[in-house]
Amino acid sequence: MDIKEFFAENNKIALAFSGGVDSSYLLYAAIANKATVKAYYVKSQFQPEFEYKDAMRLIKKFGADYEVIEVDVLANKDVAANPCNRCYYCKRVIFESILKAAKADGFNVIIDGTNASDKVDDRPGMKALAELEVKSPLRLCGLTKGDVRNLSRDADLFTWDKPSYACLATRIPTGEVITSEKLKATEVCEDYLFSLGFTDFRIRSVGDDAKIQVSKQELNQVIELRDEINRVLKKYYKNVLLDLEVRPHE
Repeated sequence: MDIKEFFAENNKIALAFSGGVDSSYLLYAAIANKATVKAYYVKSQFQPEFEYKDAMRLIKKFGADYEVIEVDVLANKDVAANPCNRCYYCKRVIFESILKAAKADGFNVIIDGTNASDKVDDRPGMKALAELEVKSPLRLCGLTKGDVRNLSRDADLFTWDKPSYACLATRIPTGEVITSEKLKATEVCEDYLFSLGFTDFRIRSVGDDAKIQVSKQELNQVIELRDEINRVLKKYYKNVLLDLEVRPHE
C-alpha cells in the first residue's frame, strides 16, 4: 500500500496534528489526495509554544479545517507521576480527547504520524494507539523518517528539515513527579537557546541542575557562549552542565 491508496480507502479522516515532520506531511498528503481531513491539535503543558505556532502556520498554508483541544495532562495522576510507561497514559489522555471531538464531528478514522522508523518496543505510547484503533499510514506504507523528510522537501514543506522534538516531559527523569513549573523552566531555557541559534538540542533536568545536550556541530558554540548561557539558565537551575556525549542528528 502507498499513501495514495491509503487515502483512497480512507477518504474521511481525523488527524492527530502536532506540526512536526510526520503529521505535517500527512496533512499535506491527505489534502493532495483529496481526502476530507480535519486536524486536531492538542495543546497541553507538554507542548512548547513554538510547536503550536508551527502547527498554526501549516494550517494557514493549507487552509485546512482544524480544532485546538486544550487538555490538562497533569490532572491525570499516572501522567504526573512520570513512570517508565508515562507515554502510555499520556497518549490515552490525548487521543481519547481527539477521539471524542472527532466522533462528534462525524469522523470514524483517526490517524497519527508514527512512521516506519519508530520502534514499537521502546514506545509504550504505541500500545495506547493500538487500543484506541488509531491508524498510522506512514508506518503502514513503510515510510521511514528519511522518506518523510524527502517527500516533505519535494512538497516544499518548511518542516522537511525540522529537528525531531520530543515533548517537554521527556526532560524530566523517570520517576520524578512532573510539575508545570519544571516544564515551564525547560521551555523558557530551551527557547533561549533557540534564540541563540541552536537547533538540535535538549535541556534535561538532573535534580536541581540543567544538563545541556547538543549535536556535535553545535558543541563549540555552547562552549563559546558558556558565560551567557550559564547566567540565564541559573535563574532556573542551580548548576548548568554540558553533556559531552553529544546528541546524534535525528
